[in-house]
Amino acid sequence: MKLAIRGKQNSGSEDNIFWVTMADLLLGLAIIFITLFVLAMTGFSQQTIQQQKVKMEVAEKIAEELKKNNIDVDIDKMTGDLKISDVELFELNSYVLSSNGKKLLNKLAPIYINTIFSDKQLADQIQYIRVQGHTDSQTFSGVNSKNEQFLRNMELSTKRANSVTEYIFRTNYNKEYTEDFRQLLVVEGRSFNDPVIIDGKEDFDKSRRVELKLQVKDWDVTKALGLKK
Repeated sequence: MKLAIRGKQNSGSEDNIFWVTMADLLLGLAIIFITLFVLAMTGFSQQTIQQQKVKMEVAEKIAEELKKNNIDVDIDKMTGDLKISDVELFELNSYVLSSNGKKLLNKLAPIYINTIFSDKQLADQIQYIRVQGHTDSQTFSGVNSKNEQFLRNMELSTKRANSVTEYIFRTNYNKEYTEDFRQLLVVEGRSFNDPVIIDGKEDFDKSRRVELKLQVKDWDVTKALGLKK
């Protein structure tokens, strides 16, 4: 009887060891998972903060230079996005720059480009400079289909973005930055996809615009922590 009891006691002890080992393993895996999750979330937060910091630095510098030169345009000091009303650039339904539009770009473009590329540390953190054309959602005369309306506006918004971009290269910015500018440049039309809404309604005048927008590179967390060469 004693032998049988001892046998049961030994078996229970082995079962306990097995469950303790499994519990330790699961606890270890949980700790690893939580650690990886925290690192991932921290990395994401740091990346977002870094990207926002770069945009704000560039926006502040551009805004200061524009103010010094008495150039009144809408610049978002959080993102660096610069909006120019089509009224200042084109005639209604046209993509040909007006004389006033050319005068504005002659003053604005050199400040914008020189400010960005004169600070190499900041410029190296920018992935794209987007020139975007935007229209309002009003219907063209004689157009009944929503798709046709969209495509007509897409054509107009793209041509306007191209006209602004083409003229920027003619302005008196520091030509040493031309290659760098070309490498970052993206030109696109957005049709009426991004209307300006005020008090629940589209502001047609504000919707018609050309924007210069900055896209910042993703921040490499491992490189910043010295974990990658």
